[in-house]
Amino acid sequence: MAERSDPTDEETVIRVAGGSRSRRRKRRALEEIRSAAADTPVAETGPTGIRALEPLVLFTREDRTAFYPGSVTGRLESLVETFERGELPTDDAIAVVEHEPTPSSLPTPEDGPLAVGRRRVLGRCGWAEPASIPGESAAELAGDEPETALSRVRDIGVLGRGRGDWCADDPVTEEWGIAYEAAAGDADEGRDPVVVVNANESDDRNGTDRLLLESAPGEVLDGALAVAELVGADDVVVYCNENDDRGRERIHEAARNAEETLDERLDREVRPEVVVGPDRYIAGEPTMALEAMEGNDRLEARLRPPSPAEHGLYGRPTVVHTPRTMAQVRRALLAPDEFDADDADPGTRLFTVTGDVDAAATVELPTGGSLADVRETVDLEGRFKMACVGGQFGGFTPDLSHSPSAPALEGAGLGTEGVVELLDEDTCVLATAGRRANFAMESNCGRCVSCREGSQQLTNMLREIYDGRFRDAKIRELTRVMGKTSICHFGRTAIRPAVTGMREFEREVAAHAEGRCPSGECEAALTQTAGHRGGER
Repeated sequence: MAERSDPTDEETVIRVAGGSRSRRRKRRALEEIRSAAADTPVAETGPTGIRALEPLVLFTREDRTAFYPGSVTGRLESLVETFERGELPTDDAIAVVEHEPTPSSLPTPEDGPLAVGRRRVLGRCGWAEPASIPGESAAELAGDEPETALSRVRDIGVLGRGRGDWCADDPVTEEWGIAYEAAAGDADEGRDPVVVVNANESDDRNGTDRLLLESAPGEVLDGALAVAELVGADDVVVYCNENDDRGRERIHEAARNAEETLDERLDREVRPEVVVGPDRYIAGEPTMALEAMEGNDRLEARLRPPSPAEHGLYGRPTVVHTPRTMAQVRRALLAPDEFDADDADPGTRLFTVTGDVDAAATVELPTGGSLADVRETVDLEGRFKMACVGGQFGGFTPDLSHSPSAPALEGAGLGTEGVVELLDEDTCVLATAGRRANFAMESNCGRCVSCREGSQQLTNMLREIYDGRFRDAKIRELTRVMGKTSICHFGRTAIRPAVTGMREFEREVAAHAEGRCPSGECEAALTQTAGHRGGER
């Protein structure tokens, strides 16, 4: 697919990068720059992932780029005047990077949060026009050389990424084969396969997929269209959260841009469609996403087997991947040398760093690196106590010296969802685990007894600790049963905060049974409980 012409193709250009969370400040910066720029192209790009810097203003002249964070708003007019005189403004810039003329991805500074990890999937984020279609197309490669493309992804061993992916932490090509065979076996029944990009994420902690939709939807679509070529699907559906207005706008625009050249590049028509689903945590689970897309008001996890690849959307063979997975598949097809097939989890993973920090950041880490690198992307507001790795149902750990790969995180009892919450000393591990157990109790779909009743019992048992009843063995047995017998990942992962909290901070949890909260967060609750018990006596 030919890359759409846009201002970011110019050697001399001013970019203003930012996402939905900095939309107002970005608009002010754009207005200030455009009112001062007489001759220079000004491009609005998507977020880079580093929220503390947004809106980020990038002055590029030929082979150098100066980086200015949003805090310079009010000084932009003078910077533009300097730029239009033929000079690159560098005074007070947070970075000045030399690079090749018109690079296709964001030039990386030597230090600072933008230098953390490897910007491969995130390469164009904040640099290229968000809805533009990349010049090099994975879909075209898959259409022209399907056997080569399929072998490439299979040999590398790309794993699915995110709880919304049916292949989460498993090889993606296995489901592709099932979908292809199911469609071929039922060709006379009209059960054509469909590819679903599951981008419905209601957990505000996780900005990974939202960042890709807002900043690089063209790459996500290119990966999805490549998967469609490999499984023989004519339909690609992008399933978004009803509240993600910006991401939905960008993916709509990218779909229109793709259609302008799609027929010229591929042998058959594939029309991406964008639909919305409810802003509910369970609506991101793969089978409940399909239920929502079919218009069902009551969302329940589907029994498995069969997998969606056998019986998915409206009974059709369906491949369900997240934007992160689609972007990773695209990289595997176009840049296989970046992957080490000997790794248990080849490639990179996206992580949103949040919690008790100045501003959230989303970074891309090599799976063979260290999770501790995320500390360099944010400023912690207090003294570090622990991290919750894996989102809403992540695991607690006082140590971040883990590999970001799926096997390493799972082996440590942590989650692979792509969120690292850095929590300070004022955070109580029991209170945090209790809130997440309560969320599981209130938000589960109710389909299976293990999750529905288990989450309620777990919440009550954690509350009983404040009353002096710490039933350690019963909690461990309950969480073991929930983890083994729940239908979907909701129930299997809902236990993780309690399990890891008790394992890593056993003394702190036990202290609550004695009427003490080492962090101080639960003092009011413990005082009230003590008063209640005193009144009973």
